[in-house]
Amino acid sequence: MDMPQIGLGTYLVRGSDGINAIKDALILGYRHIDTARMYSNEKEVGQAIRESGINREEIFITTKICSPDISYDKAYKAVLNSLKNLDTKYIDLVLIHEPYENSCEMYKALETLVKEGKIHHIGVSNFNKKEFLNILQNCDILPYANQIELHLFYQQEDYVRFLQEKGIRVIAWSPLCQNPKIIINNLVVREIAKKHKKSEVQIALKFLLQRGIYIIPKSKDKKRQEENFDLFDFTLDEDDMLKLKLIDENESKFGWYY
Repeated sequence: MDMPQIGLGTYLVRGSDGINAIKDALILGYRHIDTARMYSNEKEVGQAIRESGINREEIFITTKICSPDISYDKAYKAVLNSLKNLDTKYIDLVLIHEPYENSCEMYKALETLVKEGKIHHIGVSNFNKKEFLNILQNCDILPYANQIELHLFYQQEDYVRFLQEKGIRVIAWSPLCQNPKIIINNLVVREIAKKHKKSEVQIALKFLLQRGIYIIPKSKDKKRQEENFDLFDFTLDEDDMLKLKLIDENESKFGWYY
């Protein structure tokens, strides 16, 4: 199964409300759920998938291993723990959540798990070009994806092109810049939204999709989930795309991972 281009991010999506939110998304048609050991909600994701009644084979699950797992053995055991939490025999995609000194060692453990059939795809998250090249130079299995900060105000055009030319899928975390208000209040985005009779949020997400980027917007609200998913009945033209490219501030809105 290839990764659906739109998924549901689940950071801070926990408890019974979280389970219901994930089930709502699955009912709406989402087939990619993005979680992480760091989010402490893999059990909720697994329960929501079970309760949805949708066949496991129809759902693409991404999870991530992080700082407690920085050795071959610990990374291997972390994935086994994720399999148990998610109540699944395999995970579609496992990422190293951020770069570590032992990232290559962790990646080797993921490669072993692919060979054992416990993982279908592996990759990284928050790796800059230098860190990503280090993985490329030391891996046996090409990374399937790199999940990075991408939105209208931080478009990373050169890096995205570099990854895509190597056949790496680029996943945008926080595709709405964590604060949709700055998107909604942008006059250029407003103009284009009015033209297409769509919301400003939908314009921001569609811009990424048309660049071939995968997106995982997070929302626990069913109406927002529906809005974020309803992106396939319009197309941004060249003029729209050019205007939106000019919004780029070429600067991270987060900075904690640097």
